[in-house]
Amino acid sequence: MKAVYLTEHGGPEVLTYGDLPEPTPGPNDVKVRVRACALNRLDVFTRAGVRGTRIRFRGPHVLGGDIAGDVAEVGSEVTNVSVGDPVLLNPRVTCGQCQYCLSGEDEFCPRSSMLGARSNGGYAEYVCVPAANALPLPESVGYAQAAALPTVYLPCWTILMRRAALKPWETALILSASSGVGTAGIQLAKNVIGATVITTTSTDEKVRMARELGADEVINYTNEDIAERVKEITGGRGVDVVLDHVGADFWSAATASLARGGRYGICGVTTGYRAELQMGAMFLNYHTVFGVFMGRKEDLRLILDRAARGVIRSVIHQEYPLEEAAQAHRDMEGLNFFGKLVLTVV
Repeated sequence: MKAVYLTEHGGPEVLTYGDLPEPTPGPNDVKVRVRACALNRLDVFTRAGVRGTRIRFRGPHVLGGDIAGDVAEVGSEVTNVSVGDPVLLNPRVTCGQCQYCLSGEDEFCPRSSMLGARSNGGYAEYVCVPAANALPLPESVGYAQAAALPTVYLPCWTILMRRAALKPWETALILSASSGVGTAGIQLAKNVIGATVITTTSTDEKVRMARELGADEVINYTNEDIAERVKEITGGRGVDVVLDHVGADFWSAATASLARGGRYGICGVTTGYRAELQMGAMFLNYHTVFGVFMGRKEDLRLILDRAARGVIRSVIHQEYPLEEAAQAHRDMEGLNFFGKLVLTVV
């Protein structure tokens, strides 16, 4: 099969387009003919071997966790999908045996891993995954649209719907509108919950696009102070929920934007891990700060249902043929895009 793989860590130049053996499914696995695979920051980090992603190479490694395609083969014990079914794959593989998996809280599984990180992923014509990770794909959702859903919508759903429990009468601050997580967070907060949405971005064009996506107010952080503008917009009250996947660079401004009783959800740290926590302000204002990695399998089913009904959608900046994966990585590192970058496999 054709695939893009790496045999060492490095820049985009270590991504090689070539031939690899097709994978073979086990009795509880499905083999999927990949049609689309969305890029994520984890792909870039894993390729570079940074932020705890170094691989002990025992052969070529294939990146890519967010995958949609068609079932090509099923293991002897598989009953939930059949050959020929279009499917969306959940990129988070859990053990299915620990207390958390058995109680429906599989987001806490201590033995979980991500497709494309520890195991081979979707930068290839075929991939094998546990059948439990395959969701039937509705006709109304295309392969690229589906592939761009999981890794951005799952943490947003967990933060906004379950952990922070954002209400329709509340206000959310979604950091970095142009990112995949930002575009997902805006739509969940506005279209699913019905809350007021404030977001941030860096150019006038991205401001326009964020408003078109549904944001009520957009702050251009290159020429506006985030905390001051939030206070102006909210009449001095602040926001009820912050969705932060950016990390250190915006921590001070975002925490200063919280209202009393505000909830601060973190699902990424692309600009840095460490920030200073003002514990006095935290307890005096009844703030809650929590972290989220991804979400539950049931969350993705609910997300796909909302996408099938047109309530939410993936915002795709550009699609690339599989052989141009290295260029897609360069573009992701360049940050000059709005939404998701997706590889398509013909």
